[in-house]
Amino acid sequence: MTTEWNFKGFMAMDSDNLEIVTVSKKILENEIGAVKGQNPGLAARMSQWDKDGKKGKKGKESKGSKKTGAKEDVQISLLHPNKTDILPFLEGNSSAPGRYARATVQIGATNSSDAYWQEYMVGPLTATNSSIVQPLTYPFQNSEPGKTVMDTAESDNEFGMFITRFAEEHDDIWQRLFNSSFLDGLVGLRLGAPNWDEDGRVIAWTSVFSNPGTNLSSVTVLPHGFSIKFDLTGRNWEDWKVMGWYSYGKFWETADEFRAVINAPDYQIIPPSTQDGDWSSTDQRGEPWPLDDLPPPQPVAQGPQRFRIDEEEQYATWMDFSFYHTVSHDIGISLHDIQYKGKRIMYELSLQESLTAYAGSDPFASQANFFDTTTGMGSTLQPLVRGYDCPAHATYLPATWTQVNETMTQKDAICLFEHDTAYPIRRHSYAGSSPHTSVAKNIVFVMRTIATVANYDFLIDYSFAYDGAIEVNARASGFISAAYWDNQPEYGFHIHDFLSSSIHDHILTFKADFDINGLSNSVQATKFVPTTTTYPWSQGRLHNTFKANRTFLADESEASLDWHDNDAVLFAIVNKDTPNRFGEYPGYRFKKNAGVNHLTQTNSTGTVNAATYGNHHFYLTQQKDTEPRAADPFNKFRTKDPLVNFATFLDGESLDQEDVVLWFNLGMHHMPHTGDLPNTMFSSAHSTMRFEPFNYLEGDPSVATNQQVRIDYDARGNVEHVEEFGKIVANATHH
Repeated sequence: MTTEWNFKGFMAMDSDNLEIVTVSKKILENEIGAVKGQNPGLAARMSQWDKDGKKGKKGKESKGSKKTGAKEDVQISLLHPNKTDILPFLEGNSSAPGRYARATVQIGATNSSDAYWQEYMVGPLTATNSSIVQPLTYPFQNSEPGKTVMDTAESDNEFGMFITRFAEEHDDIWQRLFNSSFLDGLVGLRLGAPNWDEDGRVIAWTSVFSNPGTNLSSVTVLPHGFSIKFDLTGRNWEDWKVMGWYSYGKFWETADEFRAVINAPDYQIIPPSTQDGDWSSTDQRGEPWPLDDLPPPQPVAQGPQRFRIDEEEQYATWMDFSFYHTVSHDIGISLHDIQYKGKRIMYELSLQESLTAYAGSDPFASQANFFDTTTGMGSTLQPLVRGYDCPAHATYLPATWTQVNETMTQKDAICLFEHDTAYPIRRHSYAGSSPHTSVAKNIVFVMRTIATVANYDFLIDYSFAYDGAIEVNARASGFISAAYWDNQPEYGFHIHDFLSSSIHDHILTFKADFDINGLSNSVQATKFVPTTTTYPWSQGRLHNTFKANRTFLADESEASLDWHDNDAVLFAIVNKDTPNRFGEYPGYRFKKNAGVNHLTQTNSTGTVNAATYGNHHFYLTQQKDTEPRAADPFNKFRTKDPLVNFATFLDGESLDQEDVVLWFNLGMHHMPHTGDLPNTMFSSAHSTMRFEPFNYLEGDPSVATNQQVRIDYDARGNVEHVEEFGKIVANATHH
């Protein structure tokens, strides 16, 4: 989420620089010229990459990104085919459409006056060298679609030279304040992101922090209470400047002014936030709980696996559900062609962006807006720990994505498992003339991944249930990004010695492309409203009661929405052309199932136009091939003119029996407290969206399960009969 710099490795934690490499002049000329023709060299590399990817060929085992100095490589990823091209293939009416790649190419040397990143599409990818290279523009909304002007400051090489000069010129300050040289690597800098534009100047604030050494994870809770303002304007790093120093509510414009203050006889060096120690360790400490050393209960698979996985096709089936999954560098795992009872209900369900927006009187916290797809929610997928991250009996799959022009694989990055929720999906007891109890198990099927992006771990679950429901769960854990306590309670709690928490918003944006009985869908809003009315039987007496007001969203101008007070509106994606035999419109309801939020500041000077998807809880738009993503990893680099500006999606188009897409936000408003040390907990940082059948079926589908029981009693409460409904129990006997 940030880049930490110290001399002993420069990149102590590389987490915000996308893998973009410079292509040599000769290759660049070929690629630019390929707009008018063919590029055999690039096409050959693309074809080999595509062949490796489709076969699941491993490149280099990797948990994250790697830097490369290669001069002839490009950043390559699969360009997801257009929905209008894929649907005929899915429905058996055409052959598979051609596969294309997205290639990001750096044009111009890093320190040139016109360096920029340009997006290209290459394809169709074949075993021959016949692929065409052309600018990729249609998914983007910026002023020059597909082009991102780059700051030289994004180059590790140039910034490394600048920071070395900075260290040498200000070594006396480091020695005075920290009794250490910057070059020793004991005290480093955290670089804020994204850069600020102040009257045309490129501004970045840095925060001084301790290097925790062996416990690197705790770096973000060891601030020193000093910040430094860098002016990184221009292509020549030698022109970059230090523009100010900040500490404990005071700002100095020059290093000499700052030196005069800290070298004064009466200056008292503010204490460090604290030295690293047990308080920041996640290892066991404290008095053990009674009996906690004994083995706890564990979920156990009592029989053969009840779901099927085709690992090569990345296809899964469970009960009446089926779906495909893919993994990409940017957004991690996505689900496609989700079918229920043999009919597609969703074309796509996927993460779009994970944004963490901070606030604070500390300038680093004020600048910090971390776009995690820039680092990669796929490239940071972690190997899951059996019995802890997922049940030991789960099925574990590798995740494969592209890194530059290689195919990377992380073992055990995906787990799939069934689990009992420990409460029944339904039950009822009847004590009348035929006393009995009926109860059914609540078993769900889960696909899980965990990505560690710098200090935060994000757990994402896609869950499927007996009642036809689908849930998307997002949880956050890991080390918080803290600030120095300077008596600013409106921005954080005082949580340890001189340590303050930092208030922030987590926003995880998802896309759900519904297809309910086809492409023609509408958005139904059923609102519970209070009313005062009479009835034929009330004989003129008024009754204060409530009723349902059924409406439909007409167009996108009505479709930037927040959850209603008291959750008084039921939203559903329905098909008005296929009413059921009772005249009701079949569909899927969507509802929050655990805390959700949108950005607190909806006019942020930090994200500007790069995160307009975060201004409301959810949005409905008409599906367009030109609007495949709500965000782009490169949005971070040009927040005023981002590659993808979600606000342009909402241009008033009809939502009446159209192909409708739901974009929704999960997340948390987080003001960490003492219990967030050493780590924030998944149990509290949790957000969920649920999709469930809504007049879609003629009854509860869970009645079809064998995993239920009916117990009949006599008049005295004695068990007369137990009906097991044909299930096979754990000892393999049949009832």
